[in-house]
Amino acid sequence: MAGLSKPVSIFAKIARTYVSHAPSLLLLAAVVFVPVGLIDAIALNAEASSLSLSHGLLLAAAACGVLALTLTGLIGEVFYSGTVAAFLTHAAHGSAPSLREIARRLNYRSLIVVDLLYGAIVVVGLIFLLVPGVAAFVWLGLAGPVVEIEGGNVRQAFRRSWELVRGSFWTVLLVLGPIELLGGALTDLLTAQVHHHLGHSLLGVWAAESLSNVLLTPVYAVAAVLLTLDLIAEKDGVTPRLHSAAARA
Repeated sequence: MAGLSKPVSIFAKIARTYVSHAPSLLLLAAVVFVPVGLIDAIALNAEASSLSLSHGLLLAAAACGVLALTLTGLIGEVFYSGTVAAFLTHAAHGSAPSLREIARRLNYRSLIVVDLLYGAIVVVGLIFLLVPGVAAFVWLGLAGPVVEIEGGNVRQAFRRSWELVRGSFWTVLLVLGPIELLGGALTDLLTAQVHHHLGHSLLGVWAAESLSNVLLTPVYAVAAVLLTLDLIAEKDGVTPRLHSAAARA
């Protein structure tokens, strides 16, 4: 039970932080995931179109569709986690920064490259064996928050994520793993409901992907940021500053 005490305490902090900042987190998620939802919708439609090809191409088309959906599902999570890190740690006169202030301060290049590389590495790991994909998901999963909390380039962000997770692999897995799995299951349920009302048109798929990401990904992002902050404090003995509203949460 002692090994579960830390993940349980982190889940409690995740809940408090999410409830305290839900409007801002949802707004930031909408800004990120409405465009990403369009990418997902196009990938889904492309997969459906490819399945109308000759029988000999069905297997390849299905495999490509799965990979495309997995990759586009991961795209945005790391970038959004970095955005949430900026929101919680970049104070504006001691309080939460505005959307404009966050947009001005984000390290777009590093966050986007980290996001794309992370998704590709996890997908490749899942293709060959499940274990490498899960390992990459955990070891490199804090790179997005690191970019905004500590700065540095892409290579430094991945290296720092690895350093932070070392010695705390199971804690990170027990926090991020269930959130990712539960989020995937809830996404399927929500998507089915949206498709029931809007159909499987491009607009319907876009709405389903966007809505599920906007509602569910903030939980993952808050978890990744709080894990990063806790592990930085453990490794370095220095807790990164939170603005006053985030600290109270």
